[in-house]
Amino acid sequence: MKGYNNRILRVNLSDGNTAEEKLPEDLIRNYIGGTGICAKLLFEELKPGIDPLSPENKLIFGTGPLTGTLWMSAGRGVVCSKSPATGIWAESHFGGFFAPELKYAGYDFLIIEGASERPVYLEINDREVDIKDAAELWGKNTHEVETKLKKGLPECEVMSIGRAGEKLVKYAAIITNYASAAGRCGLGAVMGVKKLKAIAVRGTGNFGVHDADNYIRKIIEAETKLRKSQQNNDLHNIGTNILVAYKSAIGELVTRNHSRGIFEGADKITGEYLREKYFVKHRSCFNCRTRCKKVYRAGKTISGGPEYEGTMAFGSNCMVSDFEAILEANYLCNEYGLDTISAGCVVAFAMECHEHGLLKSGFPIKWGDGKTVVKLVKMIGEREGIGDLLAEGMRSVAGKLGAEKFAMEVKGLEISGQDGRAHRSVGLTHAISVRGADHLRSLVTVDQLGYKEAAKHRFGEHTLPEICDPYSETNKAMAVKVCEDVFAVRDSLITCWYTCGWPPVFWLEDFAEILYPVTGLKFAKEELATVGERIATLRRLFNVREGLDATDDYLPERFLKEPLPDGPSKGQVVNLEVMLKEYYLLRNWDENGLPTRECAEKLGLVNEWEIAMEAYAEHQG
Repeated sequence: MKGYNNRILRVNLSDGNTAEEKLPEDLIRNYIGGTGICAKLLFEELKPGIDPLSPENKLIFGTGPLTGTLWMSAGRGVVCSKSPATGIWAESHFGGFFAPELKYAGYDFLIIEGASERPVYLEINDREVDIKDAAELWGKNTHEVETKLKKGLPECEVMSIGRAGEKLVKYAAIITNYASAAGRCGLGAVMGVKKLKAIAVRGTGNFGVHDADNYIRKIIEAETKLRKSQQNNDLHNIGTNILVAYKSAIGELVTRNHSRGIFEGADKITGEYLREKYFVKHRSCFNCRTRCKKVYRAGKTISGGPEYEGTMAFGSNCMVSDFEAILEANYLCNEYGLDTISAGCVVAFAMECHEHGLLKSGFPIKWGDGKTVVKLVKMIGEREGIGDLLAEGMRSVAGKLGAEKFAMEVKGLEISGQDGRAHRSVGLTHAISVRGADHLRSLVTVDQLGYKEAAKHRFGEHTLPEICDPYSETNKAMAVKVCEDVFAVRDSLITCWYTCGWPPVFWLEDFAEILYPVTGLKFAKEELATVGERIATLRRLFNVREGLDATDDYLPERFLKEPLPDGPSKGQVVNLEVMLKEYYLLRNWDENGLPTRECAEKLGLVNEWEIAMEAYAEHQG
């Protein structure tokens, strides 16, 4: 099949064996690539109930048919596993250049299984694969590791863990290109327990496309369409921190551990202010026209990032307006290999616990203290002192301290920089996401932004004007379901959120139009929607096998019972129950949030459904 190498590389760290396998064509037709094929492989290969930090767990690095092509923002990859942070489905996407390099080396997917007894790293030079000793790399942080490996294998791309991954911090990340991360779900800890320090890849091959002339024509049409987007131009000029000013204006800038939606120091951390005062240069992932990533200099620190989520997590959520401290904390996360969202939100949680006398630290942990934020990030990365406790993640710490009311998490994953009280559909998105509180797999943006034309195109004219009312629950379950299915396709192709999520440029018809000249596969947009629904449901069944149901689709009481106290969204709470019921109905799931057999039959998932339901019944006793 064109657009693919049609090849999987399997590496067993326990016995040191490597093997190439053919990528089955039926997997491509039913799941496309990326997230979809990872979901199918992990469902088949992982037994229910395994410990995520055991040799039985697997890591799958995936590419898609658009990875490494000329399609805009086609440099992304995905890594999937069972999460140490949550104990359920884990997927984390990353930019940079690693995924195209893996594909040029001859592989669409890389499966890592087993565990080494000693530190190792994996070197892939085209189709030559070696497991090498990493004793001298162990204990080092990511920047040093990447620099050293690039000297040993010139022009390679690297994914590595820092000390946080080695020490099994539950939200340890995998870092590539010095400042890009597979951040969420703690997959750096999976590499750590496997004693896999890094993966270095160099590829010089090519995989070909089905119809080159049509392919180039579609690329030019798509690029012209993207360049007309003002939001795309804003992302280039300002970066994702442009969201700080916007969210401030609507009362959704996450502040003080998700207790407020406005921050008095926001003017010192807006993207516009950072561009003027701290900007050094643009950074880009592979073949990206937008180039939303920025390098900043503040004080002694020069570093890529932070993105909006890092600025929120270490900034407004901790009530810190000192960008020098925010940048240093973000840099340390890249060095140690930590998820910036979870790390920053855990620090904000610690501040609120300390304020209420629930957390004893031996030193003050006060709101707005940037130096303490930096100190705690270091302690978490080293599992030193109170950092050893905080490294276990918000849900675990809350249970030990009796601080559940302050724990802003869903399914064990810390909530990102949105608030369902100011944006109803995001409340449902956080609740139903299969990896825990997630803003990227089903986040509706056009409803809150008031983009009526995009909303009409995506959800139908009959949904207006309610769909564009951020405080209304009407039509939000439908919008979340549609976006979840479409973004499952996006994450299987794989292409970037910042072309179809926001700004709202590309949609299913665009994906269908480019998929044919690349692969030769013809899909109507309705057929692609069914593929997305199949992927979304299979990931849900993965969690059902682990005993999850509707009781795990929750939001913290803060979002349900504590109205926002000030700002444009003052007085708002989330009516989650009404959206959940509608969402289950639209999915053809029962009142317990379990896919029905009828749903499974429609999507060709009967075998998976039977396995999941049998395991679920065992969990129920």
